Amino acid sequence: MIPSPSEIADIAEAGLIKKATTPWRTTFVSAMFAGALIAIGFVFYTTSQVGADQLPYGVARVLGGVVFSTGLALVIILGADLFTSTTMTLLPGMDKKLPAGRLLAHWGVVYLGNFAGSLLVALTIFLSGTHHNSAGGWGAVVIESSVAKVSHTFVQAFFLGILCNVLVCLAVWAGFAGKSVTDKMVAITLPIALFVATSFEHSVANMFMIPLGLMIKAEGATDVMAAVNSSANVDALTIPAFFLDNLLPVTLGNIVGGGVFIGLGMFIWHRRGAYRQTAAAAATFKAPRED
Repeated sequence: MIPSPSEIADIAEAGLIKKATTPWRTTFVSAMFAGALIAIGFVFYTTSQVGADQLPYGVARVLGGVVFSTGLALVIILGADLFTSTTMTLLPGMDKKLPAGRLLAHWGVVYLGNFAGSLLVALTIFLSGTHHNSAGGWGAVVIESSVAKVSHTFVQAFFLGILCNVLVCLAVWAGFAGKSVTDKMVAITLPIALFVATSFEHSVANMFMIPLGLMIKAEGATDVMAAVNSSANVDALTIPAFFLDNLLPVTLGNIVGGGVFIGLGMFIWHRRGAYRQTAAAAATFKAPRED
């Protein structure tokens, strides 16, 4: 039997509190795994897009979105700490069950752990030479995707980050209702496929994709650079552009999307209203007279 919406909120809040009160060392390792798993999801996505320009645009994008959902599915099944869904701890924070200092410190540890895990996979993929697959076509997909990500304006990247994390957190929230691995995978696949297919921006995924693009660009392998679409402004792909034009605005957007829209939104929906109903019931309750 599927839990009711209010029961899902209880399950979600309990899970979020448990994660936020876990020892820092454990949290950091868990976050490294999450960053690595999201990176692996993007490895699968990249492979699916090699030669995908021969397919109708929508078909290619949806295919990429579906295969990328593998990454988040593994994060949820393994219980790893992912920054984007961690922003929902604003729910127990507003519920006064989690101190603000602990909440923010948890965000910081998870963010750094995700970054470390993502970079580790990016470096491993680069050293493995995977970017030379398909006569450099694999690496070309990485560079073209990275260039597109750093070419947004600050405002565009911010709102793309909001849209992305609304969908990610809704997927995770729906996953809380699942009783089995199959339930959870069914719940998360389409929301995740939607954000990837529509090119919304995920900070942790970008911690993998753009650094890998920078590594491949720096190497300057002939096969990869020859396969890059001539319309891609490869010169725009720089370290400052990664941090200032993508990671900063996307991270802020992810916080607003997951923390404010979903975390705070669910608090108002499932918690504040419940408190008011309880208070109203208590105010109208009349104790029996004692004769």
